[in-house]
Amino acid sequence: MQEHQRYCSQLLVLLVLFIISLYVVPILGKNGNGLIEVDVGVILDADDQMVGKVSQTCISMALEDFYALNQNHNTTRIVLHKRDSKGDVVEAASAAIDLLKNVQVQAILGPQRSSEAEFVIDIGNKTQVPIISQAMSPSLSPADNPYFIRGAQNGSSQVESLTAIVQAFASDDHILQELYKLMTMQTRVFVVHMLPFLASRFFTKVNQAEMMDKGYVWIITDGLTSLLDYLDPTVINSMQGVIGVKPYVPKTSQLENFKVRWRKRFRQENPDVDIFEMNVFGLWAYDSATALAMAVEGSRIGVSKFKKPVAKEKLTDLAAIGISEMGPRLLQSLQNIEFNGLSSEFHLLNGQLQPSSFQIVNVIGKGDRKIGFWTRKYGISKHLSLPSSKSYSTNKDDLGAIIWPGESNVVPKGWEMPTSEAKLKVGIPVDGVFMEFISVRRDPHTNAVIATGLCIDVFKEVIDHYLPYPVPYEFIPFETLDGKKAGSYDDLLYQVFLGKYDAIVGDVTIESNRTRFVDFTLPYTESGVAMIVPFDDDDRKNAWIFMKPLKMDLWCTTGVFFVFTGFVVWVVEHRVNEEFRGPPGKQVGMIFWFSFSTLVFAHKEKLISNLSRFVVIVWVFVVLVLTSSYSASLTSILTVQKLKPSITDIRDLIQRKEYVGYPNGSFLEVLLKNREFDTSKLKNYSTLEQYDEALSKGSKNGGVAAIIEELPYIKLFLSNPKYCAKFTMAFPKGSPLVLDVSRAVLNVTGQDVMTRIREKWLGEGATCAEQDGAKVISDSLSLDSFKGLFIVAAVASFSTLILFLSIFVYENWDTLASHDSSIREKLIAMAKTFDKEKDNSSDASKRKPATGEGMAMHAIATADCPQSPATSDSQLAESIISHNEGLSTIETSTLIHETIEIVESSEEI
Repeated sequence: MQEHQRYCSQLLVLLVLFIISLYVVPILGKNGNGLIEVDVGVILDADDQMVGKVSQTCISMALEDFYALNQNHNTTRIVLHKRDSKGDVVEAASAAIDLLKNVQVQAILGPQRSSEAEFVIDIGNKTQVPIISQAMSPSLSPADNPYFIRGAQNGSSQVESLTAIVQAFASDDHILQELYKLMTMQTRVFVVHMLPFLASRFFTKVNQAEMMDKGYVWIITDGLTSLLDYLDPTVINSMQGVIGVKPYVPKTSQLENFKVRWRKRFRQENPDVDIFEMNVFGLWAYDSATALAMAVEGSRIGVSKFKKPVAKEKLTDLAAIGISEMGPRLLQSLQNIEFNGLSSEFHLLNGQLQPSSFQIVNVIGKGDRKIGFWTRKYGISKHLSLPSSKSYSTNKDDLGAIIWPGESNVVPKGWEMPTSEAKLKVGIPVDGVFMEFISVRRDPHTNAVIATGLCIDVFKEVIDHYLPYPVPYEFIPFETLDGKKAGSYDDLLYQVFLGKYDAIVGDVTIESNRTRFVDFTLPYTESGVAMIVPFDDDDRKNAWIFMKPLKMDLWCTTGVFFVFTGFVVWVVEHRVNEEFRGPPGKQVGMIFWFSFSTLVFAHKEKLISNLSRFVVIVWVFVVLVLTSSYSASLTSILTVQKLKPSITDIRDLIQRKEYVGYPNGSFLEVLLKNREFDTSKLKNYSTLEQYDEALSKGSKNGGVAAIIEELPYIKLFLSNPKYCAKFTMAFPKGSPLVLDVSRAVLNVTGQDVMTRIREKWLGEGATCAEQDGAKVISDSLSLDSFKGLFIVAAVASFSTLILFLSIFVYENWDTLASHDSSIREKLIAMAKTFDKEKDNSSDASKRKPATGEGMAMHAIATADCPQSPATSDSQLAESIISHNEGLSTIETSTLIHETIEIVESSEEI
C-alpha cells in the first residue's frame, strides 16, 4: 500500500513538472539560454535595392548592435520573420496575415510603401498588433490608426520648408495658388513629388522639352532628394539647377562607424547590387528596430498568445487570427521611447516621428550641394547654430549661392508670358457716358474694334513701353450681338472670373466685393463718390445780412460785456464825477450810453478815476478788434458770391424723401439701396444732358434733388478740367500680370506721360486741385476766435471792481464795525454813503485862503474882470477840478459858487 502511494506521488510530481514545462520551455526559447523570444515580422520589397534591401540589412544590424551593447541586462530577444511584399498590395496583406496567423508575431516592421502599408495597418488595428512603418503619406494618420507607428517623418512635415523656399524667391505680395500645366500656362515654378524611378523618366523628358532652361524653378521633395545618389548620372545631368529638401542627418562618429560596417555587411548579403551608399530610409529602419527592441525589453513581455474568437460559423483567415494580448502594452511602451538614433533624435508624438530640421540642397555637377537649412523655429538659415534671439525668416539672402536651371545666377521671376499662346483678351465696356475715359467704335470697312480714351492710352503705355516682356493683346467689347451694352460693370468683371476675358480695361472702380472675383492693379488716379446738387440763391439781398458776420454766441457775449463795462465805469465814477450822478434814470442811461459809445469812439464824458480809465482802455482795444473783424467779414459777405449747396448731407435726401439720380449700369445703384434709399425714389440717367435736365427741374417737378456720381464724372460734368478718378485694370485672381502691371502703372504715373495723357483727354491744366470759387462760403465769426480778448477784458473789469470796493469798505469800516445797528441797517448806511458825493474839502483847502474874507477878496477881484459871473463860475470850477485827480470831489466847487453869489449880492447893495 505504501509503495502504491509512493508510486502515485511520483506520478503526481511528474505530472506537475510536465505541466510546468509546457510554460517554461516557450519562455526559455529554442536556444535554451533563458531569454524570452519575441516574434516580430518584417515585410519589405526584396527587389527594391534603394529601400527594401537597405532597410533589411539595417534592421538586422540594429538588433545585433542593441543586444551586443546590452547582453548582460537583456531578458528578451526579438526573432525576425521576414516576408517579401514583392511591391504589391495584395502580397503585403497576405504576408501580414501569414505572420499574424501562423507565427503570431507581436509587431510588424514595414512595409515602406504607403499603398502597401494602408492595408497592413488596418489588419494591425483589428488584431491590436503595432505596425512600425516608414510610410510617409499624410493620408496614413496615427490619429486614425492607433496601432500605426510612423518610423519616419510625415510627408506633410516638409510642406512648410517647401513653402519657405517658394516664399524666399517669390514676390512679397503674391504666391501662385496652383500649379498650371507646364508649357501651356504662365507659371515657371514646379514642385515635384514622385518616386525615383518615375522621376528619372520625368526629368529626362523635361530636359528634352527644353524646360530646364533659364526662368524655370524646379523643387523636389525629400522622397527624391534623399535618393539622388541612386539615380543614373544621365538623370542627374538633366536635373542641373534643381533645388531639393531632405531630412538633416547630423554627422556623428557612431553614424560613420555604422556606415563602414553596413557597407561590408551589405556587400556580403547582396553581392550582385552596385549600391553601396546609406540613405535616410535605412537609418529610419535602424532606429525603428532599435526602438522596438527597447520597447519589448521595457514592456516585460512574456509568453504571448492571440485571443481566438468564438467560432460560431466558418471564419475568414483575417477573422480567425484573433487579437494580440500583448499588443496594447507593447504599443504603450513604443509611444514612450526616446533616444538619440542614427538619423536624429527618436521621439514619437501622436504616433509618428517628429521632424527636427531639413537640409536644402542644389543639384550641381554629379550630386547635390548644401545651400542651407530649414527649421521650424528659425525658418531658412545658412547654419544650424543660431542665436536664440533670431526670428523666423524666409529671406533668400539666408541661403548660399544657387545655380538655377540654365546655369543662371539670376533668381527667376517664377513665371513668363507664353508668347506663343493666344493673345491677351482684354474686355472693355461700351456705351459709356463719358467718352473722355473710354470710347469704343468699329471700323466701318474692317469691323475692327477701335478703343480710345484716357484708360486705353494708359493701358497701352503700360503694356507697350513699361513691361519688360512683350504681351500681345486684343480688345473685346462687352456687348450683345446688336452692339448694345451686355450688362453692368459687375457683370463685366464677372466675365474675367468665368474666363471669358483675361483682363478688363476701363473706368472700373475698385470695390471690396469685386476683389473676391478679380485682382486689381494699383490705381492710376484718385477716387471718390459725391453728390451733384443745385446751389441755393445768393442771400446778399437778405435784410438781416448785417447779422451774418457774427454768430449768436459772439453777439450775446459782446452785448453782455458792453453792459458790464459800463456798469464798472459807473461804479467807479459815481461818487467823484458829476457826469455819472443824478436821477436813477439818468444814471442807467449813462451806463448804456457810455459803453455803447465806445463802438464809434464817441464818448465825451471825462473820466476822473484812474481805475475807470484802465477799464476803458482795455475795453476800447477789444472793441477795436471786434469792429475790424466785423467790417472785414461783412465786406466779404457783400462782395463775394456765396455758392452754398442746397443739400450737404446724403441723410437729408433720405429724410426729405427726395428723388435721387445715379448713372445707368453703375455700382452706385446697389450702394444707394444699401443706404436705405427708397427704390421708387431712384432714377438712372445715361447722358450729361439728362443730368442737367433732371437737376434743373428739381425733385418736385419730375427731376431729382441730387445726382450721386463718382468724382471724376462730377468734375467733368461741372466743366472742370481738373480730373481725379480712381480707375484701374482688373485681372483674374492669381494672375501674375497684376504685379508687373502695377509696377508699370507706378512708372507711368510718375512720368510726364501721364500728364500728356490727361491733357489730351481732359484739357490743359488738369490737376487734382479744387476749382477756384467752386464753393466759396464765408463762415460767421464765432466766440472761439475772441475768447482771449474777452478773458482779458473780464479780468481787467473784475480786478478794478474788486479794488474799488476794497478801498470803499476800508474807508467806511467804522460803519460796518458799529455794534449799535443790525446788518441790514449797516448795508443801508453803506449804500447811502456810496450814493453821496465824496467829500474832498481837505484837499481843496490846501489850494484856497483859510478865511472867508480872503475868499471874498479873491471873488471881488474876479468880479472886476469884464467876464460875466457865469463864466467866472465855470472857469473857477474847472480850475479846481483840474487840480484834483483820482478820487477828488466837486464839493469844493459848490462852496465856491455859494461864496461868489454872496459877494455879488453885496456889490448890488
